[in-house]
Amino acid sequence: MTTETPDPRLRTWAPVCRAVALLLGPYAEVVLHDAVRDEVLAIWNPMGDRGPGDPSLLGELDGLDQAAPDVYGPYPKLLPDGRRLSSVSAVLRDEDGRPAAVLCVNLDRGPLEHAAELLAAFAAPTAPRPEPLFEQDWTERMNDVIGGYVRAHGRPPERLGREDRLAVLRELDRAGVLAVRRAVPAVATALKVSRSTVYTLLAELRGAPGPAQPPH
Repeated sequence: MTTETPDPRLRTWAPVCRAVALLLGPYAEVVLHDAVRDEVLAIWNPMGDRGPGDPSLLGELDGLDQAAPDVYGPYPKLLPDGRRLSSVSAVLRDEDGRPAAVLCVNLDRGPLEHAAELLAAFAAPTAPRPEPLFEQDWTERMNDVIGGYVRAHGRPPERLGREDRLAVLRELDRAGVLAVRRAVPAVATALKVSRSTVYTLLAELRGAPGPAQPPH
């Protein structure tokens, strides 16, 4: 593209196109089409061999409903080399409401898809946990119970209510965690409550007349 042009559409829209290309480049191609001559006015970060003056092949834009939205997409596109794009097109109208130019942004999805695959590979376990290594680790069992409850209910430990804490303690008791000496302080820390709160809830859970005492 040339840096100087008498075309008023370029004077108006080139800064916008350049800003989008700078923000998303080099992964986005930005094309400004001449809707009157149906040819490319200018292009930033070209992904192919198109250039100014090449056919746009936009079709009959005069047939677009003036009351319809002038922004279309994101919609999929495919390049000859197999790259997949997400594209958005905006119809730019003149003072009389006729299409004067079309601004298209074509985003290469490849880097995003590769990044998502990489993050998914790191995020997901790929093999079962070797249970013999953890069967004696009551802290792992505690974390599994509390962490599982938090994830299932979508609330952090400090926002769990009384019934939630009772449910967690009931599950910890079933898992044998509360039978372990000095487990209550660790449970209190994980639930972000005081030890006395845990002992009181345990007494209620077990039907005891008073607060439960720490195991000896």
